[in-house]
Amino acid sequence: MRQFALEVGPREVLFIHVTLVPYLSAAGELKTKPTQQSVAKLREIGIQPHILVCRCDHPLMPELREKLSLFCNVPVKAVIEERNVESSIYELPLMLQKEGMDDLVVEMLELKAPPNPKNIWAEILRRIRSPRHEVTIGVVGKYIELQDAYKSVYESITHAGIANNAKVNIVRIDAETLETKSGLAALRSLDGILVPGGFGERGIEGKIAAARYAREHGVPYYGLCLGLQVAVVEFARNVLRLRGANSTEFDQQTPHPVINIMEEQKKVIDKGATMRLGSYECQLVPGTRAQRAYKTGSVRERHRHRYEVNNDYVGRLQEAGLIVSGRNPRRNLVEIVELKNHPWFVAVQFHPEFQSKPSSAHPLFAAFVAAALQRRHPKRGGAKAAKPGRRGPRAAGQRGGTRTKAGKGR
Repeated sequence: MRQFALEVGPREVLFIHVTLVPYLSAAGELKTKPTQQSVAKLREIGIQPHILVCRCDHPLMPELREKLSLFCNVPVKAVIEERNVESSIYELPLMLQKEGMDDLVVEMLELKAPPNPKNIWAEILRRIRSPRHEVTIGVVGKYIELQDAYKSVYESITHAGIANNAKVNIVRIDAETLETKSGLAALRSLDGILVPGGFGERGIEGKIAAARYAREHGVPYYGLCLGLQVAVVEFARNVLRLRGANSTEFDQQTPHPVINIMEEQKKVIDKGATMRLGSYECQLVPGTRAQRAYKTGSVRERHRHRYEVNNDYVGRLQEAGLIVSGRNPRRNLVEIVELKNHPWFVAVQFHPEFQSKPSSAHPLFAAFVAAALQRRHPKRGGAKAAKPGRRGPRAAGQRGGTRTKAGKGR
């Protein structure tokens, strides 16, 4: 970063140093020495911060700002207070704006910016604090006990709640508990069921049971990566009556490998060297739920997996009512499946949670939460997502950072 700053020159790079200003209860004051020391360490490698963002849980008084300014060699106005927030991390943009950080960045980088830019964060925060609706979503996974294991998924659900002006109560369900009939009782109070990605055999039968429950009871279902694969396995077993149908990831001797590894991947020894890693195009079938959510004919989404839906079974699956609504055109691989005659049952082979934002929920997440709201309040007449932002997943063929508009949920 030091070399980069040297190469591009001044006014082209801005160093913002986020630093902790701890409160010492014994002395009853905030201590600036850790910040002074960390700035000194940065100077040793040739980096001088332009702005200090000071994490603290007590007010940063003027005399402390002046002290940090003097010893860290930054203007007083560039010493920014960042207090711990109470209800949501999305309070931070408004807090930083109140401190004048946005104007400071524009000034230091000599950017051209409108004098009164539209501020969407106030509306986002209002929807978080005072939502009009409420809905309960169950996330069925194998790493439930780990707080951050599905962090991107949880945040994307929150974004979808913002888009639908709804508070989303997330119920974390250990997949292994669903492997018994008594365990399935945990699904009865849910408005929607989401099965995220994952690896390994543990909990697979519980995830398959969750997909079956959602299919048979008309509960909105959203599968991500492995969540698609277990939905296909469940459909093959219980609708097509293909006894023993499975993924070769979990049963290499299965008589019906409805999920298997790609031919070109069978010789890959290192499982990290996957051919399906990164962004791939997905063409959408007109009139499907997926296409109506995206409001476009083609998108690009991020992948991280080796196993795919076996094309040898696709015809039979579709004849029985499992619609393939999205495909990768280059390799003719299944990207999205959905159920005919179901309130909302959509599963994707990719990871849409990587493209969701608080100001622009991913279209499929927004549509899923909207469907869950419709199940909870059937007399509402069709939930529609109204988001404060305008940007969604990148459409195939578009250049740079241009993205498709995230459509209203159903």
